[in-house]
Amino acid sequence: MIIYALCLVVGVLFTFGSAIAGHFFGGHDSGIGTGGHAEAGFDHSGMPGISFFSPTVLASFVTAFGAFGLVFSRIDATRSPWVSAPLALIGGGLIAGAVFWLFNTLFNKTQSSSESHVASLVGQTASILTPIPQDGVGEIAYVQGGSRYSAPARSEKGVPVAAGQTVTITRVVGTQFYVQAIQ
Repeated sequence: MIIYALCLVVGVLFTFGSAIAGHFFGGHDSGIGTGGHAEAGFDHSGMPGISFFSPTVLASFVTAFGAFGLVFSRIDATRSPWVSAPLALIGGGLIAGAVFWLFNTLFNKTQSSSESHVASLVGQTASILTPIPQDGVGEIAYVQGGSRYSAPARSEKGVPVAAGQTVTITRVVGTQFYVQAIQ
């Protein structure tokens, strides 16, 4: 029973300590791994979400293991450590799995990429802000989702395009927009 209580206390203290430390010292990337975020875990590739071995998931497992162990050790039918320990392991695993699933679901749903937005710009009209010289680079302005953006642009045929002229975006290569003047 002392092991269960110790796990519960350590898990709760770790959770509160992490919350307090994150509030006062969080937000500073160290530049290692996946942006320096410990919650990414050891096997994380930089994609949104957390690893099953992240401190958050491990702390939830230790806390749940202690809590379930305390509960099961107080019930007559599960008082034996041979019964309460496996049940506490299962309960802790289920809670850790739920935390893992919850955070990864949230992170994946809120993750956004600008790639799909950029691809949808082909065929849209824009205005020339900075003139595009022959075989050179200028700047366009376009509206997407109610917001105005600007981007570097080249003429599709290499011809100059004057400021203020309306153009059509024909393709996007990296950060470079290619446009064609509307006649």
